Amino acid sequence: MPVSRESPHVSRDERRRRTEQAILEAAREAFATDGYERTTIRAVASSAGVDPALVMQYFGSKEGLFAEAARWPEDTSTAVTAPRDELAVAALRDVLERFEGAGADREAAVALMRSCLTHPEATRIVRDEVMCDRMAAMARTIGGDDGDLRAGLLVACVMGLSMSRHVLGVEPVASASREDLERLLEPALRALVQGAGADEG
Repeated sequence: MPVSRESPHVSRDERRRRTEQAILEAAREAFATDGYERTTIRAVASSAGVDPALVMQYFGSKEGLFAEAARWPEDTSTAVTAPRDELAVAALRDVLERFEGAGADREAAVALMRSCLTHPEATRIVRDEVMCDRMAAMARTIGGDDGDLRAGLLVACVMGLSMSRHVLGVEPVASASREDLERLLEPALRALVQGAGADEG
């Protein structure tokens, strides 16, 4: 979505926000279409209607741009702020909303996951810069001596579901209804979360 000519009444902060959003939308489309390795800063800038130097100014590098493009939108990240007794359900539903929504957002999410499977740098970015913050927040919520491990296993379970369902097409997972997935997985994920530390505090 190229940046349009702004009204003189639009604030500097709002212009910056709109420009960043246009760049991120162009980047998600590029990474989804061309993959991590073939996507270039110049191509993203051209699609967004901005100078390549502006992309570098806002995001620092291709790696930084990919990290921001791969981050989950706040409105699909309820697990980060959910209380412990709602964490398992929130984590599952976050993933289902992310990967089973309509349109370009879903396609971009699936494509970004594919990039993680095929390019080591994309794998490192998602592991070390995107998912680690989510897991740390969930580990604090879970608590206990093994909160970090439980949070990691929770993420592994829900991301494994997405990979099996949307990338690998493993049956019958790929064709199962969302209702059946929630019915069968929610109790298992609750049991994972409600372990050590569940009765503390």
